[in-house]
Amino acid sequence: MDEGERIERTVGEEAAGQRLDAFIAAAVPDLSRTRAKALILGGMVAVGGRTIVEAKRPVNSGERIAVTVPPTLPAEPEGEPIPLVVIYEDDDLIVIDKPAGLVVHPAAGHATGTLVNALIAHCGASLSGIGGVGRPGIVHRLDKDTSGLMVVAKTDRAHKALSAQFADHGRTGPLERGYKAVVWGAPNQAEGSIDAPLGRSTRNREKIEVKKPGAGGREAITHYRVAERYGPKKALIASLVDCRLETGRTHQIRVHLAAIGHPVVGDRAYGAGFATKTALLPEPARTLAAGFPRQALHAWLLGFAHPVTGEERHFESDLPPDMKLLTGALSAI
Repeated sequence: MDEGERIERTVGEEAAGQRLDAFIAAAVPDLSRTRAKALILGGMVAVGGRTIVEAKRPVNSGERIAVTVPPTLPAEPEGEPIPLVVIYEDDDLIVIDKPAGLVVHPAAGHATGTLVNALIAHCGASLSGIGGVGRPGIVHRLDKDTSGLMVVAKTDRAHKALSAQFADHGRTGPLERGYKAVVWGAPNQAEGSIDAPLGRSTRNREKIEVKKPGAGGREAITHYRVAERYGPKKALIASLVDCRLETGRTHQIRVHLAAIGHPVVGDRAYGAGFATKTALLPEPARTLAAGFPRQALHAWLLGFAHPVTGEERHFESDLPPDMKLLTGALSAI
């Protein structure tokens, strides 16, 4: 889709009765419904030659819809030359291995130095406009101090298709997300599932907590498998756990693992009460665990269907050096 392009579509009988924004999004793959609505409200859509600014107006069979797509605006955040580990890139998307400490999106307290700033600089003119702005399309996020794989859309079309996959959580498609976490102790069962709704904490709005049924929590399901155990059999001190997400809530893995009594090593928000367990470790594991600067959580696996070709893509990432050092020291116990 070229900048400033005029696109025309005729409403078929099967589409009659749809909202105008929904019809445009379905008829023009490069436009998301949000973008279509913005174009309608901006006076960029005509029906039968007459400008329409009501997104929910139903379309009728045989009507001719004309959409004018203005040139992409420059991104509001500025590009910054922040190094990126690019695993894969094409015209539609980019897969990166995010380091711990890198914030994904500009926000209060993090106006610069984010992944978005880095991607704007890296991708440059190849960003064809998410929502009409030349910016990367973030379809999922990792916490600042979680490392690992992320896919980011470079076009509105890719953003729409990838967002749908993540909203579906892989229930009907190939989307898969795998994480490795070093946790205190070890679950009794070698593998299992944690099905516990999550919501914003009523005591601390910056934290997430497990909610009782009917208390307003959102469905959250994490599947886990214990990959390695560290310490004497009768007194396991820590373990490496492989987690797969069936849903993708904020802090989901961290809160779920803490809820079953095995918080992530280094997690000051949800595992602060377990800091004394470092005293049970011999050196050098004791010093490494006590001073671990972040939650020991890494997104090592990412799979999805390419948003344009439909090809199934699968990516893996080794544990980063800090977690390799930690697990190596724990393995020596």
